[in-house]
Amino acid sequence: QVQLVESGGGSVQAGGSLRLSCEASGYFYSWYAMAWFRQAPGKEREGVANIGAGHTNYADAVKGRFTISKDDAKNTLYLQMDSLKPEDTGMYYCAAYVTQGGDGLSPTYKYWGQGTQVTVSS
Repeated sequence: QVQLVESGGGSVQAGGSLRLSCEASGYFYSWYAMAWFRQAPGKEREGVANIGAGHTNYADAVKGRFTISKDDAKNTLYLQMDSLKPEDTGMYYCAAYVTQGGDGLSPTYKYWGQGTQVTVSS
């Protein structure tokens, strides 16, 4: 099994920054594709960014503001979020091991964390 634990969420004002972390443990391999998703109340879970095989991909809503990165030595995934907007508010989830092809932003991952809350006020 693989365990994913997110941290770094919090409350910020619009225009601020946060850095999320996701530490992987268990039977985790550094070659796993990983991603960040978010879910606002009453809305479906949506892909924010993914990283795998040297490539990154971002949802249009966060391009130019968010940066996904990974430290293989620490088995840790990061999401640097800058210029935050109120519409970025939601629960942010880390995911690993994509099970279907595509852009990596669909929720077709085998392993999920419990999430960390991000709240952006105007």
